[in-house]
Amino acid sequence: MGRLLITGATGFLGGALIRHLRAKGSKPIALGRSELQCQHLEAEGFDVVRMDLSNPCDKDQIAPLGPVDAIVHCAALSAPWGPRSAFVAANVTGTKHLLDLAEKLGVRRFVNISSPTVYFEMKDKENVREDALLPPPINAYAATKAEAEQLVLTRPDLGPINLRPRGLYGAGDTTLLPRLLAAARKRPLPVFRNGAASIDLTHVDDLLSAVETALEASPECEGETFNISGGEPLPVRFIVERVCATKGIPVRWQNRSLAPAVLVARLLETASLIVPGAGEPLATPYTLGLFAFRQSLDISKAERLLDWRPQIDFESGLAKTLVEGNAR
Repeated sequence: MGRLLITGATGFLGGALIRHLRAKGSKPIALGRSELQCQHLEAEGFDVVRMDLSNPCDKDQIAPLGPVDAIVHCAALSAPWGPRSAFVAANVTGTKHLLDLAEKLGVRRFVNISSPTVYFEMKDKENVREDALLPPPINAYAATKAEAEQLVLTRPDLGPINLRPRGLYGAGDTTLLPRLLAAARKRPLPVFRNGAASIDLTHVDDLLSAVETALEASPECEGETFNISGGEPLPVRFIVERVCATKGIPVRWQNRSLAPAVLVARLLETASLIVPGAGEPLATPYTLGLFAFRQSLDISKAERLLDWRPQIDFESGLAKTLVEGNAR
């Protein structure tokens, strides 16, 4: 769909998307905040705009690069912990400023990358549909992503579409699999509820294809939100052991009671936000919940309306991640 502007281009997903689009013959505009990372993208030959979306956007920075037909909004503060003000600035204020910019640029399609964290509760939730009533947010990330989604949907003139990809991984991932590996190296991992936890993940290539499909989707998809995942719920214990095996890391498991662990995590989370310089706590209620509950998404709406289906199962995705990661 014509010329594309990709935010978060210095991050994992945004970077994968601009490279994917260029490989297919497109010439995307990469928008990022880090001066150093933007310089790296310029050295790779990308058209780059350095912009902090928490501030009002300057159309004149982009105008010299030509018309923009669509925007894919990948930029976000994604973390299980942190001050609410930081999440609001990045995820809510940043989205609002980008929507204002999109209007000035005359954009015809706005694809927003959201998160199924908005569904999360401390209980099993399987085959969750997009029309499910959202619970009180588990953390500031979930709260601000839900708010950003609503901002996007209030701009029907931009042809808005929200995508909620679950557990994104692939070569270049700095969050999901690296966090698992780091935790496994340091300490025993918790087993709650007799190892009942399961989850569906998404290989980055499947999300890239979903983004492409959303960009070209018919008008009936505008104003809609779509779940995206690999469609393959797997035991969390299996995922952790397979990932760690690829790095030769032995996994130690420790049976624990959930309620006391969550209580301690809540106290640590609160203290870490109050005490200056405390840093991220060892665990949060959300991260413990990932090891405790069954979670999966119903992706039939994306299959039906976007004609999109995942192509990469977890074993294939993990192998692909290793090969591409080693080639870098």
